Amino acid sequence: MVVLGACAAWSLITAAVHDGRPEGVLLAILAVAAGYAAGRIGGALLPVAAPCAGAVAGVGLTLAVPHLAPGPQIVAPLGHAGGTAAVLTLSAGAACCAAWAASAPALRLGLRALAAGIAVTAGALGSTTGLVSCTAVVLCSIAAGHIRHRGVAIAGLALTATSVTGLTWAVAGNAVPGGLVGRLEGRLTQHRIQLWQDALHLAGQDLGLGVGPGRFGELSTTATGTPLSDGKPHSAPLQQVAEQGVVGVILLAAAFCWMLFALWRTARPTPVALTAGAALTALAAIAAVGNALSFTAVSVGAGLLAGLATARPIGHGSPVREGDVRARGDRLTP
Repeated sequence: MVVLGACAAWSLITAAVHDGRPEGVLLAILAVAAGYAAGRIGGALLPVAAPCAGAVAGVGLTLAVPHLAPGPQIVAPLGHAGGTAAVLTLSAGAACCAAWAASAPALRLGLRALAAGIAVTAGALGSTTGLVSCTAVVLCSIAAGHIRHRGVAIAGLALTATSVTGLTWAVAGNAVPGGLVGRLEGRLTQHRIQLWQDALHLAGQDLGLGVGPGRFGELSTTATGTPLSDGKPHSAPLQQVAEQGVVGVILLAAAFCWMLFALWRTARPTPVALTAGAALTALAAIAAVGNALSFTAVSVGAGLLAGLATARPIGHGSPVREGDVRARGDRLTP
């Protein structure tokens, strides 16, 4: 709550200074908080059914509302691919979490098949990013069953997210070898890279406060010169530094690190925690190179998955880590 409150307060401060529009940021924060609360409640009452329902709902939303938002759609030149990949990735993570929480072998196998089916769905919808990220989440979930010390794995997830963000920043700042830039342009498109460069340029105008929430679209030369532009730089970290300065980036990183810390400390089994961590890390990578966090469904899904993986299931059979119990000064009962 402290981190999310600080994010909301800072968006209002930067908006007041530069006459920005913080409504989008506030909506995203509210969506994350609501999703997290729902996940904690659902995970406590229905540790298997709740994540399973979340996975099915995510796939249903993607199929029923392909653009993830009602009303007129902006599909060119970058479109909504990041949002679609993010929702399907979170859905695959929820299905894998449900599989690890299930005790019946048949049910566990069925839930893993659901997760694999979500990856296939991403490929059928033409979302290469979604196919890769869903497959990675499923494989990480299977590997999580063989990991005893979750701290090392959590650190690895944090390093992965940091590496993707650093590469994005390096591309925007022309700090990568020319040959690599050429290969990346083929996948990311020159238009996206120009948006990233505009974001860094705007950040340089006021590194402390940024240009104000929601103002990138009106100040970016690339965005204003593009018909039907969505006004986003298609990179969450770069959008934060452009619109809310360095403090905004730090708060965004703090929110992600808090989720990983909560997964490290959760009393849920290690495979559940690491599966959710892998899905959220994949989301962070997608958001670093796309507009995934511009969709309310993605913010809700991220909070929901984090809540499901950190909830304490009600019942005598709830798994509790011995280290957590000792840290609270309690005694283990046979």
